[in-house]
Amino acid sequence: MSTSPSNEILLDIGEVAARTGLAPSALRFYEKRGLIAPTGRNGLRRTYRPDVLERLGLITCARSAGFTIAEIARFLEARPGDELLRARMADKARELDERIAQLTRMRDSLDHAAVCTHEPLVECPDFKRAVRNVYAPA
Repeated sequence: MSTSPSNEILLDIGEVAARTGLAPSALRFYEKRGLIAPTGRNGLRRTYRPDVLERLGLITCARSAGFTIAEIARFLEARPGDELLRARMADKARELDERIAQLTRMRDSLDHAAVCTHEPLVECPDFKRAVRNVYAPA
């Protein structure tokens, strides 16, 4: 941690990487794509304001949800009237609902397998049905 001339606390790239779990190369990539911006340098190391951690949390969340870097960049600049982006977000929410339902079915099949006494397990009719349902539409 360092301070700027105005005594603002700054984080260097290593500290940001450690706090977020992101590699410094990912931070440099996000910077190159305009998703984050350093405040300057402390020697050879980039420095960032602490609020970059929140922004990186949002970026990580959006990446986990399946948004592309271009979509995230657009999202970070979005205004309430951006109907195309809102539609994409609604589509992504539906995709996540489907994935959550699929993961729930997968969990249920594993819960059954954990207590099933059928020999062999893979021939258990309940287990077979559960596995078949994992990728079935909800």
